[in-house]
Amino acid sequence: MAESDSEPTSSDPDASHRRLDARRNQERVIAAARELFSEQGLQVTVPQVAERAGVGRATVYRSYPSKEDLIVAVVQRQFEELEQRTRAALDGVDAYREWCSFVPDLFGRLARDRVLADAFFEGRLVPAARILDLIGQLVAAARSSGKIRPDAGVLDIRVLLCGVVRQLIVLDERDPAVWRRYADLVLNALRP
Repeated sequence: MAESDSEPTSSDPDASHRRLDARRNQERVIAAARELFSEQGLQVTVPQVAERAGVGRATVYRSYPSKEDLIVAVVQRQFEELEQRTRAALDGVDAYREWCSFVPDLFGRLARDRVLADAFFEGRLVPAARILDLIGQLVAAARSSGKIRPDAGVLDIRVLLCGVVRQLIVLDERDPAVWRRYADLVLNALRP
């Protein structure tokens, strides 16, 4: 094989430049998607993301073959942080106290970040489902305090949390005080 036919090596300046450009484009796509999803929700289209990022649609689709892949990439870090917060609550000494601080914290995060709220509501995304299961475990642990209904379970959490989140999204509610009020209502709904 002739030298010009060989694969570019890591010392090939053109290959390094192409990889650097690809990384920059990917960062611009993620930043544009996060901005647009936060502003408008998950109904944003891939062409809108490409336009905001200043790249072609093919550039977006090369890294994210579907819109769902792009959504998952954008919210992955947020879900990782939320999962860490949920696990910290599960590891707490007083599960009921952790539950009572977790719900307002969760709703505060969702009030500030529309993409996280939309993705959390969707629940079909693997990280959201995993977090909802962890929240269900937190409720189960908190039940032993006697301050949560003995029949409260994962389905109740899905209906209450996702139902409230969905309605606040539909109403395009962004006021953190309103979200806090509904966090308090969710907490009260699970008391005996």
